[in-house]
Amino acid sequence: MSEILTIALSKGRILKDTLPLLAYAGVTPIDDPDTSRKLILDTNQADIKLLVIRASDVPTYVEYGAAQIGVAGKDVLLEHDGTGLYEPVDLKIAVCKIMVAAENGKSIDQPRIKVATKYVKTARNYFASKGQQAEIIKLYGSMELAPIAGLADCIVDLVDTGNTLKANGLSPVAHIADISSRLVVNKAAMKIRHVQIKQFIRQIETAVAKKK
Repeated sequence: MSEILTIALSKGRILKDTLPLLAYAGVTPIDDPDTSRKLILDTNQADIKLLVIRASDVPTYVEYGAAQIGVAGKDVLLEHDGTGLYEPVDLKIAVCKIMVAAENGKSIDQPRIKVATKYVKTARNYFASKGQQAEIIKLYGSMELAPIAGLADCIVDLVDTGNTLKANGLSPVAHIADISSRLVVNKAAMKIRHVQIKQFIRQIETAVAKKK
């Protein structure tokens, strides 16, 4: 029997969108992820387990080998500092953008700028590439409030429909990156368990192609 293959999945939208792809690949959880209190879920494949954890923790679990495979948004991967991961498949789910947004009509074309975001590394790299000195203010939620309350000149955040920005008098002013969820693989596991993991990757690639 093969060694256990542990797959780390992000809670929420990514989990919901990933389960049909896993089902295409022949993997379904025995326990209902929405109602089960278990954090490690058994599947119909005896050698595959699912970890359901916070999105920001997925790359860490995979890099350190607690899971051999994971599914994480590109936004999370851009913030992750590790180098022990492969990104073999763009799953084309949970699609959105990371954008800079500011109050309607307000220019952010200035040498020094205050930026509210939870994407600290991404924001810092973006404004550095523009030659702007950015003071990054880390927030964990309600990002749209920061410019309105005078805390920041702009925000860097995920944008899907843009309706929340519009409702709060903000507009996108710059596009940083297109975001979707990626399959990530531990580099050491890929070498040691190449056949098993490569087979799973192929199944997921087929599932993504079918979903189109």
